[in-house]
Amino acid sequence: MNPILWVIIVTLIAGVGGTGLGGVIAAVIRRDSSRIVSLLLSFAGGVMISIVCLDLIQEAMESVGSGASALATVIGGTLVGYIVIYFLNYIIDKHTNPEVEHIDEEHPATADGLDELIHSDHYQYHKTTNSAYQLFVAGLVMAFAIALHNLPEGMVIGASYAAGQGTSDISGSVALAVVIGLHNIPEGMAVSVPLIAGGMKKLRAVSVTALSGAPTIIGALLGYYLGTLNPVALALALSFASGAMLYVVLGELFPEAILMWRSKMPAFAALIGIIVGMVIIYA
Repeated sequence: MNPILWVIIVTLIAGVGGTGLGGVIAAVIRRDSSRIVSLLLSFAGGVMISIVCLDLIQEAMESVGSGASALATVIGGTLVGYIVIYFLNYIIDKHTNPEVEHIDEEHPATADGLDELIHSDHYQYHKTTNSAYQLFVAGLVMAFAIALHNLPEGMVIGASYAAGQGTSDISGSVALAVVIGLHNIPEGMAVSVPLIAGGMKKLRAVSVTALSGAPTIIGALLGYYLGTLNPVALALALSFASGAMLYVVLGELFPEAILMWRSKMPAFAALIGIIVGMVIIYA
């Protein structure tokens, strides 16, 4: 099969399929699902920590060789990936939180609800103003927030496939696609639940949720293209995607999961996820 077509199909299933499945689950569940999403986010985050730290970064090191320069390349790429996603999220938060009156003494600035996870609270707020322009801008903000999660996930799949393509060992990229598809289920729930709660029909909410996973394909094509240029570009693609994923997991998923359910269970779910990630890599 054509490698580009393969990357598109796999990321389509992992991105659109994963988020769409999350949307379906959210539409079926009629009660508050914050605890379920909290556990799923923690578990998926734990799996991604294992994949990034025990597989992707090591693969980046192997592709660029050994020595101080190789280590500096991988560390630099990881830091850049982390900082870029952090900065973009900071811009989104700065331009949305002040406009939505939901932060007070009893409500911390850090997102602790499904709607705040992908800024659909901002979307629902402007929906009540009956302003087409404000609603359009709020929709763009929400789409951009979702894309920030999905682009690095796609880069991970594309770069991993490019790394194993020469040796016909693409099992790692397939496993990553499965993990990312699993990771996208709770994100899909986080998108769908507030849309349904805001009055959107379930079928439309699920469709919008599924389409929110489309940026994964763009990220995968970018990761694959960079990964096929040369070993240094492959190392940079893998390390950049790893840094971006580390921010998503450590800076957003884990804090949000704990705030959604203030107990020890999210930490336990993360531990189980790390163990599952180790099994995926070494089994």
